[in-house]
Amino acid sequence: MDKSTKKGIFVSCTEANHFCDKNQYKEASFWEKVKLNIHLIYCRACRKYSVKNSKLTKLVKDPKVISIAPHQKNAMKERIKEKLSEQEP
Repeated sequence: MDKSTKKGIFVSCTEANHFCDKNQYKEASFWEKVKLNIHLIYCRACRKYSVKNSKLTKLVKDPKVISIAPHQKNAMKERIKEKLSEQEP
């Protein structure tokens, strides 16, 4: 029986990363969260993965991007076209 199919609290990095992904989307069970946290105590690489995953999730959920309204965008395009047509010889 290999490490990834054993039952217990210690899991492989692959499983821990899967649990981390599930946890980010609120789909991880209580035991998956426990196993993930135990794994994160002793695995620096997975801690780093978890931190990056959390940052990415936060950025996707709350983007700091402000877009302009379609009518404003069209007005800008028209002004650009006018400026370009004025510069033509």
